Amino acid sequence: MTNIPNILTYIRIILIPVFVLVFFLPFDGVNVAVTAIFGVAAITDWLDGYLARKWNQTSRFGAFLDPVADKLIVGVALVLLVQANPNALMSVAAAVIIGREITISALREWMAEIGERAQVAVSSIGKWKTAAQMTALLLLLYREPLLGIPVYTVGMVLLYVAVILTLWSMITYLKAAWPVLSKED
Repeated sequence: MTNIPNILTYIRIILIPVFVLVFFLPFDGVNVAVTAIFGVAAITDWLDGYLARKWNQTSRFGAFLDPVADKLIVGVALVLLVQANPNALMSVAAAVIIGREITISALREWMAEIGERAQVAVSSIGKWKTAAQMTALLLLLYREPLLGIPVYTVGMVLLYVAVILTLWSMITYLKAAWPVLSKED
C-alpha cells in the first residue's frame, strides 16, 4: 500500500487542513499561498495517477483513495470560494459540481454492488472537466489581476466551462447506467 503514487495521494489529503488554515490567515499574499498549496495538490493528483500507471504501482487502495482525495480538495476549495464570494454564480457552480460528484459516486458504488461498474467507467469528458475545474479553481483562488489579465473573471468563465462539462459527463454516466437503472426487479 505504500508506494510513491499513494504517498502523493496522502500528501494531497494532508494539504487539505493546511489549505483551509492558510486560506483564513490574514496576511498579504495569502492568495498566492493558497494558490500554491492548491497547485501542489493538483499536481499530485495528476502525478500519482501518471506514476502509478508508468511504474505499474496501481493498487485497489490507491484506486479508492485517489478520487476521494481529489473530491475532498475540490469540494473544500469550492466551499471556501463560496464563503469568500457569497454570490449566486459561485454558489450555483459549487452546488452543481459537488452535487454531480455525490451523484456519480453513489451511482458508481451502486453499479459496483450489482456487478455493473464497467457501465460507468471514467470518460474523457471527465478528464476535460477536471482540467477546466482545476485551472478555474487555481485562478479563482489567486483572484488578483496578473499582467493585466482579469484572473478572477477568467476563472469564473472556466468554472462555468467546468460546470457545463460536469453536467455533460453526469448525463453521459446516467445514460450509460439507464438500462440498468430502469430495469424492473
